[in-house]
Amino acid sequence: MLRYLPNFLTGLRLAAAPATAGLLAAGHFNAAFGLFAFAGLSDAADGFLAKRFGFSTPLGRFLDPAADKALMLAAFLSLAILDDVPAWLAVIVIARDVLILLGLAAALAVRVPIAIRPLLVGKVCTALQVFYIGLHLASLAFNIPLGPVSPADAYVVAFVALSSGVAYLTVWLNAMRGVWLNDARRA
Repeated sequence: MLRYLPNFLTGLRLAAAPATAGLLAAGHFNAAFGLFAFAGLSDAADGFLAKRFGFSTPLGRFLDPAADKALMLAAFLSLAILDDVPAWLAVIVIARDVLILLGLAAALAVRVPIAIRPLLVGKVCTALQVFYIGLHLASLAFNIPLGPVSPADAYVVAFVALSSGVAYLTVWLNAMRGVWLNDARRA
């Protein structure tokens, strides 16, 4: 039973994505901040349990990043609609994730052997996005002015997201180049 606790926590985090968006849309900023904080803690807990006690499962390896992306998607979209986050930043963050998924799908469709693992710049990007969203949710929840850091924080998140996107594009192009070279040799 304990073996599936990380998956249960990941499922709660997945459910937190639409719930966070709904709370933001309804103007319940304190509750949205609390739910986002809970989701962050559950992410740390499920990762610890999966690694420390060997409770990792194939489903969990798929659901964990999906839950993270769903929460970020919901938060960036909702905050952009509320005009708390620049719409251009939400587009960059979401487009990066969509392009990574499309690239992975294309590589898998043509059976390209591609390493599916996060890069350091991708981990930094995710951590920065979580911090950024947490900061903006805290600002809404507790009426904290972000004047000293905003909009510079958006530019930093955008730069790291674009850098991460370029790094993943490089990995994809290198994997695809091998296929293209083999196809050219056969022709």
